[in-house]
Amino acid sequence: MYQSMDNPNIIVIGLARPDSFTASPPYIKQASHSAASLLGYSNYELINQPLAILYSTENQSAHWQTAIAKLLSGSTDLSFKAELATKSAQPIQTLISLSALTGHSAKVTDLVLLFDMLSGQQQYSTLLTQTLPELDYSQCKATESALSESEERFRQMAEMTGEWLWEQDPAGYYIYSSVAVKQILGFDKDDIIGKHYTEFLTAQDKAEQQDYAAISRPFYGLINHLCHKDGHPVFTESTGLPIINKQGKLIKWRGVDRDITAKKQFQDELIASEQRTRLIIESSLSAIVLMDAKGQITDWNPQAEKMFGWSRQEAIGQPLDALIIPARFHNAHRQGLQQFLQTGMGPILNQVIEHVAIRRNGAEFPIELSVSPLKQNNTYIFSGFIHDISTRKATEATIQEAQVNLAIARNEIKIAQRIQASLSPALPIQSDALEVVGFCLPANQVGGDYFDYFFQNDSCLNMIIADVSGHSIGPALFMVEARSAIRTLASSASTPAATLATLNNFLFADLNKTDYFISLFYLQYDTSKRLLCFANAGHPSPLLLSPFQSKCRQLDADGLILGINKDEVFEEKTVALAKGDLILLYTDGIIEAENPAGDFFGMERLSEVFIQHANEPPQNIISALLERLKQFCETETFNDDVTLMVFKCG
Repeated sequence: MYQSMDNPNIIVIGLARPDSFTASPPYIKQASHSAASLLGYSNYELINQPLAILYSTENQSAHWQTAIAKLLSGSTDLSFKAELATKSAQPIQTLISLSALTGHSAKVTDLVLLFDMLSGQQQYSTLLTQTLPELDYSQCKATESALSESEERFRQMAEMTGEWLWEQDPAGYYIYSSVAVKQILGFDKDDIIGKHYTEFLTAQDKAEQQDYAAISRPFYGLINHLCHKDGHPVFTESTGLPIINKQGKLIKWRGVDRDITAKKQFQDELIASEQRTRLIIESSLSAIVLMDAKGQITDWNPQAEKMFGWSRQEAIGQPLDALIIPARFHNAHRQGLQQFLQTGMGPILNQVIEHVAIRRNGAEFPIELSVSPLKQNNTYIFSGFIHDISTRKATEATIQEAQVNLAIARNEIKIAQRIQASLSPALPIQSDALEVVGFCLPANQVGGDYFDYFFQNDSCLNMIIADVSGHSIGPALFMVEARSAIRTLASSASTPAATLATLNNFLFADLNKTDYFISLFYLQYDTSKRLLCFANAGHPSPLLLSPFQSKCRQLDADGLILGINKDEVFEEKTVALAKGDLILLYTDGIIEAENPAGDFFGMERLSEVFIQHANEPPQNIISALLERLKQFCETETFNDDVTLMVFKCG
């Protein structure tokens, strides 16, 4: 950086590529106000302009190249007459002294051009090969020395500090940069020179600060969001001072940027942490209450407002016990606080306890409370996390009540299971004339399935299969009642239809009161005549399979389920059986059983398995049906009873 260039007429020439004037021609690096004014420019209009802007004619380029080449080859200085062009393209005759400046490596880095105007109409002279003895070089040398010393001091100061020193022209283009820019942004200072300051800003800052350079007012502590060379964000705190001439015109900007990336990140993280803490407090499902060592409330979150009915503004500064602790616990609260302040020990601190609190309206409610002390300087604050457990307590009471009811229900189920087991025949009936076997696979809960077979007399076999709606002990008791009535009616030699009609009227009042109903299929088989008589009360139709047929036939007769209408009439039918005929009776628990995909076992699968095992004994048929059902449903247990009965004519 070259300072104090107001006098005399000095121009500093920069050599970007001393080895190639064509690829990188010399440019004007600095100009004194005097020199710029004499040529019709402001001194910053000349900055970074090619030296050729001063040539009065195009053919002067070769003369200047020759002069510069001599300096680079070892000449200390040159003096010659030359014609320079003003901004308005007017030629002026000058006497020029050209000297070389060297850097730390003893290589020429810049040239200093000192010129004076010549009076009169002297002829333009080509390049002189000798130094004019009459030229006084003392002023030029003194200026050169001052410039070098100033530059060196400035450079050393800039390199010792971690702050980035810079200068910009009035339009915001960098004309100087200290080496600290490398540490802050990763760019060499030469990468910065000539670039507009907004090129290094983020898109948001670029939009906001595009016109900042045009404002001729100092700025202090401006936070800039810059982009490092490798792309990561950099934060700097920038201070800038406009340099104004005597006429009030902005000449340039001079400023400094301090890297505050680490500080900014720390501040942002601290702010974010505080915001997260506040957000946690504000959004917590628990009431959060802070109390000081005097027992006064210092913080009160929205959930506390909702839970206790006091606003934050009303609560802060109030004694905690006066707001939320029932009166009977006030002394214990105060004594516990004093005990902790004196001994550092408290009976309820740092643990979760259940207690009782009070709302604004005076209503008490159960809470779950945890209190933790935190030392701040020479005093303590206490944070309390309070959760309203009214719902939990109510739920616990409901669960306890449900557990009692469940125990009662389980006891009822056990009773019903014993009743259900006692109703079914203990052994199959097997003779030369017939064979009948029944089986019930109980569901998870006791259902209302019931099957029975017994001889009414020596030649008449009664067979019943039924399903009482509902579960538990109620249906089981209805099964007991139905079984007793059927056995009683059978002793009077009643037919199936007549038995169902009498049974319907007998049970109607009880079924109607309880909203239960019974489906039932009743069969009577005359062994001497091989005749099967049957009637149906809304039960699934049994399947009849003859040994010489490959398709099942359904046995059905009209009749509503028991308990719907009083004085219901039931249809009765008779069918002759042959040796080897099979009848399969079942409840809807098997055909309505579902697999994991939601498909029903259904009549088609039931018939298929029945036909497939028709040549086997009745017990084997039942076993095969149950095994196929479990495979289909992929389970060993079912939601409804599965009851099967197989009759085979001998």
